[in-house]
Parts: sequence; structure tokens; C-alpha cells
Amino acid sequence: MGARGRGHGRVIGDMTDRAGTAGRGWRRALVTGGAGFVGSHLCARLLDDGTDVVCLDNLSTGARSNVLELDRRRRFRFVRGDATDEDAVRGLPGSFDLVLHFACPASPADYLRLPLETLDVGSNGTRNALERARRDGARFLLASTSEVYGDPLEHPQTETYWGNVNPVGPRSVYDESKRFGEALVTAHRGVHGTDAAIVRIFNTYGPRMRTGDGRAVPTFIAQALDGTPLTVAGDGSQTRSLCYVDDTVDGVLALAASEETGPMNIGGGDEITMLELAQRVVELTGSRSRIRFVERPVDDPTRRRPDTRLAEQRLGWRPRTGWSEGLERTIGWFAQAVAA
Repeated sequence: MGARGRGHGRVIGDMTDRAGTAGRGWRRALVTGGAGFVGSHLCARLLDDGTDVVCLDNLSTGARSNVLELDRRRRFRFVRGDATDEDAVRGLPGSFDLVLHFACPASPADYLRLPLETLDVGSNGTRNALERARRDGARFLLASTSEVYGDPLEHPQTETYWGNVNPVGPRSVYDESKRFGEALVTAHRGVHGTDAAIVRIFNTYGPRMRTGDGRAVPTFIAQALDGTPLTVAGDGSQTRSLCYVDDTVDGVLALAASEETGPMNIGGGDEITMLELAQRVVELTGSRSRIRFVERPVDDPTRRRPDTRLAEQRLGWRPRTGWSEGLERTIGWFAQAVAA
């Protein structure tokens, strides 16, 4: 069943309603990795739009606490299970008209600790989720990543760029897992006609990130609140383009509700250096922490900024939260979590 058959036409305009029309009309959704950072926000947004949500997560990197508040909502069901387990995915009762595959360790600390599991969820996990979507006639969306571009030689990165990835470096378990997942989605669509799309998510941040996951925003905030030095890799000149989680969710659901197949970039347009980010965190927290430069990780991308013109033209999507505003919200959440 295609997108037209479910009544999800292309989303256009400026998406002025944050809860939005992007998720309306879906009866029942499966979110793999739904107890993770982005996944939990997706679950909440879908519930707000009146969709029944099943969250499948093995909690290897996700947290049950991320979705505890959702347990009180009758349309939500948490299932502890692994997307790489074919029986677990196939055995979920009922049928779905939307499958969002977000299960995967996403931070360097996690995928370096779980290299085989990361490769497995990108291959077998993606295959299982695709098969479930095909069986149910559901719209399928793969959460891919800006890491498919590697250390890019093209800047900003467009969806037509093939990337510059080291296939045997330490980051390859994540990069190649996502690249293979994209190839699998493309092949599945070609062979079975599966209604499937690919979203390439750039550096997302916001509430519910884990302080120990190794990514810059939660690491810097936790260090600043603790009064310890902020550890900036290299000389801090490498850049990232941050996107607040609410904006990322808007883009993901807008793509899901459209007839687009992707790949499609969803990410922020404000490119900043890691040193600028660390300095801004110190300023916003009022911390007395100093900045300490540490060794830069192997294959750490030098520059990262998405070209999001495709999402703007086809979905009417653009990020709306400036990085300073988003940082203030995120710092407030971390400060409250630490005090609790």
C-alpha cells in the first residue's frame, strides 16, 4: 500500500504547528529503539498526534526512564526486545501502518563498546523491520546518519555525495552499518515495492541525552555543571551543525508522511566549531570550568554541515530552533536531572 492509499500527501508549507499534521492519520506505529534519545521523542510526538505506539527496545543504549511517562498513556506499549531478533519483530501483535527503524547505538562510546551489535542492527535489524513493514503494508523509515559522508570532501554535504568513509577504521562499525542499511532499504524497495524512505540525521541534541555517551553537547554540559575542564578534541576547529531534537522530529515525521524515498538530509544550518560550542556552554551555565585540549579521535570528521535544500523544497521543512536557544533548553534539562 503506497502513501497515497493511506491519505498521507506531501507536506508543504512552513509546518507552523509543532505537533503538526506530519504524524496524523497513522493508526499504529512501531518505533524500534524507541527508548533512545531521538526515539523517545518520536514516540511522544506520535502519541500526541493520536497514533498508537509500540516501542521496541533492548535497552542496550536506550533507557526505560525515557519512556516511563508514556506508560500512563493508553495508546503506548513498551516491549523489551531486540530488533535483530526476527521472532521478536515478527511476533509483535496486531499490524502497523508506520515502522520507524531507529534502533542502533549512535554515539562513539556506545558503538565502539558494541561493534558487532551495531553492525547486526544495521543489517539484520533493518531487514527484520523492513519485512515487518512489507507484511503489514506499512510506510517504513530508516534512521540513517550524516556519518555515511565520513570525513567529507564536499561541503556542505548534499544527498548526492557518496562520502569519504574509512571501511576499516574504528568508526566503520557505525558508518558502514548505516551505509549497508541504506543499500538494503533501496534493494528491498526495488525487489518488493516496499514503501520505504531514508532520512540522514545530522548532529541532534536536546533533553534525554546521556552524559556519558561521548558526544560533545552532553559531555560539555555535564563537565560545565560539574565544574571540571571541558575536554575539546584537537584544537577545537572541527565543525558540526547542531539540530535541536524537536526540529529533527519534525523533519523525520514530515518525510514519513510524504511520498519521498530519500535519502534526505535533516539537520541544522548553523555550523560552529567545537571550541565555540564549549565556550558557549561555559557561558550559558555560568561555569568556572576551563577548556582542556585532548587528543582527537581517529577519523573524526573535520567539517560537517548538511545541505537541506531538498527537505525545504519537498517537505517545507527547516530547523526553527537556534543553537543557543536549544542549548539553553538542554542545559536546563540537564541541571534539573542532576538535581533530582
